[in-house]
Amino acid sequence: MGASLKILIIEDNQTICRQLGEFLAGHQWQIDFAHNASLGIQLALEYIYDVILLDLNLPDRDGLAVCEEIKSNAEITPPILMVTARDSFEDKAVGFRSGADDYLTKPFDLRELALRCEALARRHSLHKSKTLALGELTLDTRAKTAMHKGVLLDLTSIGFRILELLVNCYPEPASRAYIAHQLWGDAPPESDALKSHIYVLRKSLDQSFGKPMIKTVMNVGYKLEQPCHVD
Repeated sequence: MGASLKILIIEDNQTICRQLGEFLAGHQWQIDFAHNASLGIQLALEYIYDVILLDLNLPDRDGLAVCEEIKSNAEITPPILMVTARDSFEDKAVGFRSGADDYLTKPFDLRELALRCEALARRHSLHKSKTLALGELTLDTRAKTAMHKGVLLDLTSIGFRILELLVNCYPEPASRAYIAHQLWGDAPPESDALKSHIYVLRKSLDQSFGKPMIKTVMNVGYKLEQPCHVD
């Protein structure tokens, strides 16, 4: 299980909204809806989304103009996936030139839509700040170091990577399979190496924070217990 995505759907067709929302929510993603351009722009500029699904045929404004406004004014520019019946090459060219990061024509397979959302969110994360913050915990993903209240934590390289994964997934848990795959790909160690690395990481965090920071989620994996929001 990876990080839970936050998706904004800007679409005036209630039936399509319901279909998209129900399917994507089944991935444990958080879904917001806007049934017109004005509300869509307001939400996009007020909140941070991993991906925005944007229909082009909106009742109050063309989706191309909505895309341009969001891209021009959002503090953290979100990936925009245009979802539309406009299927000519010229339509797609105009869409991309308006700022779209991807373009999907109706009708489409909902499974493909989910894969595109995941790919866009993953690509977008590569361009985010190299500093992660969770309350008084900060991670420098370039230097591979972590600090608590400005004090450097004593972490192994694998311990840092696990902590980074947990911070990125917060407040959701990261599954054991997901962590193992991120660490070792398709060739994980035969022994229960992950459990050992979690144990060492726990000791370092608990010593610094003075309380347990990593919670075991039964039959799932691990999550950070941090009573604050990600900055």
